[in-house]
Amino acid sequence: MLLALLVAVAAPPDPQALADRIDRHLSAKWANVEPAPPADDAEFLRRAYLDLVGTVPRPHAARAFLADADPDKRAKLIDELLASPPAAAHAARVWRAAILPETAATADARVFQPGFEAWLRDRFRADTRYDALVRELLTAPLSAIPQPALRKPDAPNPLAFVAVKDAKPENLAAAATRVFLGVQMECAQCHDHPFAKWTRDQFWQQAAFFAGVERHGDRAFAPLSEAAGKRTVKVPGSTRSVSAAFLDETEPADGANLRDAFAGWVTAPGNPFFARAAVNRVWGRLFGVGLVDPVDDFHDANPPSHPALLDDLAAAFVASGFDLGYLTRAITRTRAYGRTSRQSHPSQADPRVYARGPVKGLTGEQFADSLARAIGRRGDERRDAVVTAFALQGKPTAPATSVPQALALMNGDAGRPDSPSLTAVCGTPGLTDAERTEALFLLTLSRPPTAGERARATEYVELAGSGRRDERLADVFWALLNTAEFRFNH
Repeated sequence: MLLALLVAVAAPPDPQALADRIDRHLSAKWANVEPAPPADDAEFLRRAYLDLVGTVPRPHAARAFLADADPDKRAKLIDELLASPPAAAHAARVWRAAILPETAATADARVFQPGFEAWLRDRFRADTRYDALVRELLTAPLSAIPQPALRKPDAPNPLAFVAVKDAKPENLAAAATRVFLGVQMECAQCHDHPFAKWTRDQFWQQAAFFAGVERHGDRAFAPLSEAAGKRTVKVPGSTRSVSAAFLDETEPADGANLRDAFAGWVTAPGNPFFARAAVNRVWGRLFGVGLVDPVDDFHDANPPSHPALLDDLAAAFVASGFDLGYLTRAITRTRAYGRTSRQSHPSQADPRVYARGPVKGLTGEQFADSLARAIGRRGDERRDAVVTAFALQGKPTAPATSVPQALALMNGDAGRPDSPSLTAVCGTPGLTDAERTEALFLLTLSRPPTAGERARATEYVELAGSGRRDERLADVFWALLNTAEFRFNH
């Protein structure tokens, strides 16, 4: 009896139970909403791959999944993807983009990207819980001795968080509150916040937690240190200095290390912001729009679309020990996540109703890696240029396209006859033109063509005659890579 009780207490939380509660929360607000039907297997497969590992599946994986008759294959796919090494690498890219957005804007900051992603990747591979990861990041030891990790771009390095923010207390405070608490306090840096309740003093009280942080020199790789005795910051434009105080108006214990105290308060299970901000960020990534949107702008004038759902998710996340894997499994197991993205009723138009699957623009990394996988080239030296050209602009649910993107596809490797994938499709003996067409669809769109698509593509290839067959197959391949279906996560 006691052993059974201990096993029950130690059992991990059931993601399906939370998934079912999520669906009940959503359907409770669907009085006049007709939800979309479930996505077919190919649509779900591609969505799960892009969301969880950051790229489209390989054709053999698509064929195997589509042929699998197991009714639980979607849940099993989610578990397999989250347990794979690419999932940790993708999560590292996602959280690096959130924590260090500067790496997408300036060359100096971009130098720190590999090391910071390596540090995050190691933590995700070790299944580090979110609260522990954030504490380690906020309290990384500083030393006046030059940090070797800062000079080795690929070395795992949490100090990039401090270095990229120029080691300025106000920058560190603004970033930490925005990313980890969902509170944008930058507007309170010079005056009381015009929309939220935060005052200018409260902003500088957060900065005071980083008062002792210094960078010795103007260079990005200059050594960092912390003066433990420095505990106040001066409010610019005034003669006043303020001491550190938490957003709930409590203060750190006398003599406590301020960064340790701040990290402990931020990640505490009872913190009213931390868990809610984290689950909202994960939800926003998977659905393209947060329960609070923008995902890092919690305030009274920007309420959540589903308050009870947000509270339930936050409580479950805390109860799980801040387990991001559990949270992701639960959300991706929902009927809401598994619905088709095709709108079948006008009531599904608002993405914050969550009555149909999300349609999201690919990030630059997702597009570059999916393009490389489809073409058959990995580790291409042109990847950075593709990532930059296809960096997501605007909201994920309403991404902007550009002329440089079109030119990158026209002038790049897409559809070139010498691309490894296309060479294999064209050169494999014994295949009919219809089978070669199907292979191209699986490479790009992760699904076989419809009967109409197969007929049109096959006719186009066959009309050219055997002498131009490869050229026509290259045209089909290039056309597929340029479709909205390839360019979007849907």
